[in-house]
Amino acid sequence: MIRLHALVDRTLIVIFIATLWLPITGMVLNLDRDGPSAENRTLAVWPQLRWDEASLRALPEQLTRYFEDHFAFRQRLVRWQAVVRLRVLGVSPSKAVIKGRDGWLFYADDGAMADYAAAPPFTGAELERWRHTLQDTSDWLRAQGITYVFVIAPDKHVIYHEYMPETIRRTSISRIDELVSYLREHSTVRVLDLRPALLAAKPRERLYHRTDTHWNDRGAFVGYQSIIDALTEEIPALRPPARNAFEPRVVRSPGLDLAGMLGLTDVLKEEDLVLVPRRPATARILEPEHPNRRLAHARIVTEAPNRGPRAVVFMDSFGPGLVPFLSEDFSRVVYLWQNNMDPQVIQQEGPQVVIQEWVGRALSTLVPYDPVPGASAASIR
Repeated sequence: MIRLHALVDRTLIVIFIATLWLPITGMVLNLDRDGPSAENRTLAVWPQLRWDEASLRALPEQLTRYFEDHFAFRQRLVRWQAVVRLRVLGVSPSKAVIKGRDGWLFYADDGAMADYAAAPPFTGAELERWRHTLQDTSDWLRAQGITYVFVIAPDKHVIYHEYMPETIRRTSISRIDELVSYLREHSTVRVLDLRPALLAAKPRERLYHRTDTHWNDRGAFVGYQSIIDALTEEIPALRPPARNAFEPRVVRSPGLDLAGMLGLTDVLKEEDLVLVPRRPATARILEPEHPNRRLAHARIVTEAPNRGPRAVVFMDSFGPGLVPFLSEDFSRVVYLWQNNMDPQVIQQEGPQVVIQEWVGRALSTLVPYDPVPGASAASIR
């Protein structure tokens, strides 16, 4: 019995030492072949050694960070713990992502949860700042004969709130409600709230991705139609195509941005509901030279021969979904990933239409910048 206990003790010691050395051995022998990291951050790089006192002093900490990010089997272990937390414990592995019902994921950062559950009401001064900013923008553009529309794109939790956890209570009046109401009562700004159109289209089909923050093609098309409808009040020649001009398809793909935040793009799949034009698109992308599939670029320029007026679109991450549709209605469009209107771009491009798109959650975290202060007062004089 004593010998048996001694054998067990030695075995446990060997296993313990082997476990300690396994990550380093795996790194040296390149045993872990999981491929590039799926984590939504930049991993530590191998330290650049310089023979000076500051570099040598920082070396131990840099080596520690490198080992913590690159030890063998790390990616597999991170993925396993994320799967266990999501599917066994029923909680999200990331504070930036909310696990909803029936496989839905929701974004929790950048004011999203404040927008959904606890956004403090606008103060009178804040509403006035918004009104002054957008009225100045509208009047400055109108003085140059440019049609302007301010568009609010709702977050996924606004349209699909029924899939949010019941433990998170929904606010009764949102900042979108307050701002839209105030602008319509106290300004001449053409403000377009896309919530009614999306809610009306919701019973027919899914309009947002389950594993992504954003709308899919079908939701973006509803937003596009609403924007064109608003513009036709001043530009009647604009005619958005009917829905039957597109073939609806289902493309099965790895999980999208929210799945990526969890490191589970290969575990959580997406059924992407796409719209494919039945006729070849006429608009072509001039910039960038090699656009990515999601059109996530700071600047995009498209041209379509013999098609309508010129336009400039100021947008956020919901804007790229509109690009394939809007580009077909304008001879040239410059899309800029920024919230505020830029007068210099307007003077350079000479558009007939300016669209400024903000996602709803940004109303809880961002303050508008007035690029043409005093324009509304000057127009009154």
